[in-house]
Amino acid sequence: VFRNQTSYNRFWDGRNLFTVIITSIRNLTRSFLANSHRFPVVDRVETDRIIRILIAILYATKNHLRAGWGAEIIPGTAINPSTGSATLTPEYSDLLPKGLYGCDDRGLGLVLQLTFFVEQYIKKGTDKGWFHAPQASQMQVQLNSMVDAYGKMETIRLTPIPIAHLIHQKQVLALFGGVLPFALVEKMDYWAVPVVSLVMFTLYGIDGIGSQLEDPFGYDRNDIKMDFIVEDVRSEISVLLEEWKKAGDEGYEMFVGKRQSTAAGSGGSGQVDCAEYANGAP
Repeated sequence: VFRNQTSYNRFWDGRNLFTVIITSIRNLTRSFLANSHRFPVVDRVETDRIIRILIAILYATKNHLRAGWGAEIIPGTAINPSTGSATLTPEYSDLLPKGLYGCDDRGLGLVLQLTFFVEQYIKKGTDKGWFHAPQASQMQVQLNSMVDAYGKMETIRLTPIPIAHLIHQKQVLALFGGVLPFALVEKMDYWAVPVVSLVMFTLYGIDGIGSQLEDPFGYDRNDIKMDFIVEDVRSEISVLLEEWKKAGDEGYEMFVGKRQSTAAGSGGSGQVDCAEYANGAP
């Protein structure tokens, strides 16, 4: 029971910490896009680049926790082992900065490496007046929270339950299963067989559940559905990025569109549903 509870705590903590990373990325994405849709083209390119890096951080976190160290294991992406430069293939060629090279051989993980680009963008935005000081401070808090959660998830991944505890637990279960029939056979006769089988099935089942939940970041059905979660967040951010580009290119507010002035002038609310706008509603 102790192992089962400990393993579930690791599973639950891992899921909550992954949510912290996702929430931080959502907040940073919202702040970056909301404050930059009126930027000149050159600065908008920089914002687009940093949003894609935020998406890449999600993939890097997921793969790092699965013991795939570096950008070479981001789907569709590979790092040339001889040169160390990023060789990008079409599926994810728009996420990583051009010319990025990995430093895993020197002990620097890709997640921390990518956060430097985000920090530099916040600094650049503050210097150029894109963000005022309190706003930049809040962005910094979000970035620090993301790195803190990543470190705690790394602790869960790299710190298994002590082997001495696992060995002793197996020995106690085996000893209990060997002694229990002798304690029950005198009073229960042949009924001792199914009772002992049921008891041991339950205890070993609890032990097996603990073993499954101990590392929550893998590929098993009982693990956190990290692939689904990451793809869902990427789709969400991609929609924000697409709407941000439309707003900047055509000069209207995000999620409102060209209809705002027309509808407002005719006494309407001026609001357009996203699906309605996407379908080209008149």
